[in-house]
Amino acid sequence: MRPKLLTLGIWRARAAMPSRVRYHSTDTFAKDMPAGPLAGIRVLDLTRILAGPYCTMLLGDLGAQVIKVEHPTRGDDTRSWGPPFKLYERKVAGTHRGPLYRDPPAFAGESAYYLCVNRNKQSIAVDMRTDEGRQILIDLARSSDVLVENYVPGKLAQYGLSYEKLREVNPRLVYASITGYGSTGPYSGRPGYDVIIEAEAGLMHITGEEGGGPVKVGVAVTDIMTGLYVHGAIMAALISRSSTGRGQHLDASLLQTQVSMLANIGSNYLIGGTEAQRWGTRHASIAPYQVFATKDGSICIGAGNNAQFSSLCHTLRYPDLPNDPRFRTNSDRVKNRVELVAIINQVLSEMTTEEVLDMLEGCGLPYGPVNNVAQTFAHPQVVARGVVRKIHHPYAGTIRVVGPAVEYSESTVDVRLPPPMLGQHTELVLKSVLGYSDQQIERAVSGGGATIYNYSR
Repeated sequence: MRPKLLTLGIWRARAAMPSRVRYHSTDTFAKDMPAGPLAGIRVLDLTRILAGPYCTMLLGDLGAQVIKVEHPTRGDDTRSWGPPFKLYERKVAGTHRGPLYRDPPAFAGESAYYLCVNRNKQSIAVDMRTDEGRQILIDLARSSDVLVENYVPGKLAQYGLSYEKLREVNPRLVYASITGYGSTGPYSGRPGYDVIIEAEAGLMHITGEEGGGPVKVGVAVTDIMTGLYVHGAIMAALISRSSTGRGQHLDASLLQTQVSMLANIGSNYLIGGTEAQRWGTRHASIAPYQVFATKDGSICIGAGNNAQFSSLCHTLRYPDLPNDPRFRTNSDRVKNRVELVAIINQVLSEMTTEEVLDMLEGCGLPYGPVNNVAQTFAHPQVVARGVVRKIHHPYAGTIRVVGPAVEYSESTVDVRLPPPMLGQHTELVLKSVLGYSDQQIERAVSGGGATIYNYSR
């Protein structure tokens, strides 16, 4: 029996709609791969850069059809964010096919940034500033389950694409908005970037070495976490729709995501009035729990309870240390952190990282080397789990991407489609999804609403 989400939430409600071509044709999706758990869900993706595309990529990994709407000439901003670029291995532009077709834009290649969050999507080039472009988006919203957008509040309303307008044509639409600050409040009109929100919502204040200045996290973690939050919210809204028959508006922001991510640091302030500080790799409430230098690198060690601390001490050949009054409990160890760290440093600084790893093997203590990115992808566990996936790109050849983070025992969640070229699927979507006639397509293109690029075949 198929899950209620699919039987009641999708197909029953669509029985009265005109039939449509199934999107998972051999032209677009991996030929022999089983459908994912979200097969049959259509996502209209009006996002760009990271938070929104990350969210819609996750939905695509789960088998949803994701139609990515891009600016007709420049596409997603991240297409130009490089180097590095994956250079094309074959000619991109095809032979002249008629007046409706334009030569593709001359990008340097496919940027690594764009490639990392845009797999399992189809790309259409649509200009929403035109009447024809807006009509295409309204028609797509009518037949979609989910719309995700990350425009400044009010921007899409200028084009008649607000939630209030689109729910009139599709009451079942789950409409997710991702903004910097949310749709209400004094800052709602401001644009927001990850680094700005890191600064404004406390993360940068608590990141960096003690006594040093504020530091941004090495990856855009606020964007990514917002994408994860919205991905989960969309799933919940689809489940709700299966019983109510109605979609809803999801109002997500980088700011609220980042404040929620303060977790115990935020709770320390709310409950105890304790202002946070920068601790480097150390933990305010646990010791030892930090990075230690070795002869040739660094290693991170965490002793979160007395048993683990005792194991560490015996491994370091300090068996009496757990009975030292300064270090008997975690509170004692936090209070006397400087002395404890000095003892551990004295031992580890005389050893190579490999010698420390060999010494700690099997001791039951959480530990690990500080790896660079190359070492991370060569990690035996990363290799064994098949974290990196290879997929064939029609113009850039073989590309490597990080696959889905969760393994499913009963469902297929994988990379079905390479990240699309700009507007690669405009004609396909207009014909097979919307059922446009040749005359309708010609009007949409001649009116500037859609761009069909002449890619080589």
